[in-house]
Amino acid sequence: MLDKLKAEQRFEDEIFKSRIEIQEQALKNVSWELHDNIGQLLSTAVMQINIMSTNIDAKASESLLDVRKLVGDSLQEIRNLSKTLNHEVIQNVGLEKSIRVELKRFEKLNFLTTKFEVKGEEVHIDPKDEIILYRIVQEFFSNSIKHAEASNMYVELSYTPEQLKITIQDDGVGFDMKSVQANSGLLNMKSRATLVKATFDLETAPEKGVLLILSYPIKA
Repeated sequence: MLDKLKAEQRFEDEIFKSRIEIQEQALKNVSWELHDNIGQLLSTAVMQINIMSTNIDAKASESLLDVRKLVGDSLQEIRNLSKTLNHEVIQNVGLEKSIRVELKRFEKLNFLTTKFEVKGEEVHIDPKDEIILYRIVQEFFSNSIKHAEASNMYVELSYTPEQLKITIQDDGVGFDMKSVQANSGLLNMKSRATLVKATFDLETAPEKGVLLILSYPIKA
């Protein structure tokens, strides 16, 4: 009984930790997008306003419409980003959509060229398990961006009635598995996979990219 209570407490602690880490990553993403997207939009709007202030003529109304559109686009970007700050986002939209959002962000910021495929019919997953699975995926993404020097990333969700298989592969520099067995990021991903009873298989070698396969058993 005591062991069961300890296991449940460890699981809840990991859920809490993963939520915080997801939120922290979302904040980093917001800073990237503020710089690359909203900053650019607002700068263009300022240029338009400056032109109008020194050259008011019959075309002013048309220019004003352009400025209004730019400001509207900026506001929409802000609304979209505010949604990512909610640490419950994974529970609200689900694993598949959360991954899509992350990959689209990488494309928009020119970090990676991505491909995402979903096979089989989506199966309901415990929302708490989804948080853990998403955090593993997010950590893989983060490592690819920071260390792998990858140009392309492929992600596949494959559903069967018995399991969800998540496959992620990048074409980065890879690494020697023997030299990073104690790597905290790798150990964290393995540990989290164990918590949700998922198998964790990672294959890599120098200059060969990284392949991750997560197999999560569907609970009846």
